[in-house]
Amino acid sequence: MHDDSEVAVLRLGHRPGRDERMTTHVGLTARALGADRVWVPDNAGQSRDTVADITDRFGGPFEVDLTDSPQGIIRNWEGRVVHLTMYGERVQDVEGDIRAAHREDDEPILIVVGAEKVPFDVYEEADWNVGVTNQPHSEVAGLAVFLDRLFEGRELEREWADADRTVVPMETGKRVEEVDEE
Repeated sequence: MHDDSEVAVLRLGHRPGRDERMTTHVGLTARALGADRVWVPDNAGQSRDTVADITDRFGGPFEVDLTDSPQGIIRNWEGRVVHLTMYGERVQDVEGDIRAAHREDDEPILIVVGAEKVPFDVYEEADWNVGVTNQPHSEVAGLAVFLDRLFEGRELEREWADADRTVVPMETGKRVEEVDEE
């Protein structure tokens, strides 16, 4: 989709039975709005499988992996870390700096989204703690708004490789078609 460095998303925490849909939607949102990969906690295998299945059917590239060490991913990330939190700096105040680091300085970006209470060291290790809004809201909504601002809408024009099916935009109704291989 883009010529910029990698954009990855890390889902921190997953409460089985409570967070299945939310963790799945973090992965689906990351995929649909321009990220290259997502890591979900190792106890979120069902979410991983769902996102992988959607990628297989609707195209990629996109990687989804389990991790048993989210703190290790943050610590060892070779690029910049953006932690999405309602307690962070306003996205509109820092998006230009983040975009410049990503595009101009060719820095890979790791976007961290939480579930349950986020450990304080995540705030300390992040290059930016970013609040999409400083009001309580969904981490999925925060991720969607942040990715759209990072890519400035370019992610909406993405071409999907190896898709078996595609959604046909329509004013009313729903239409999904098989992709003809040429």
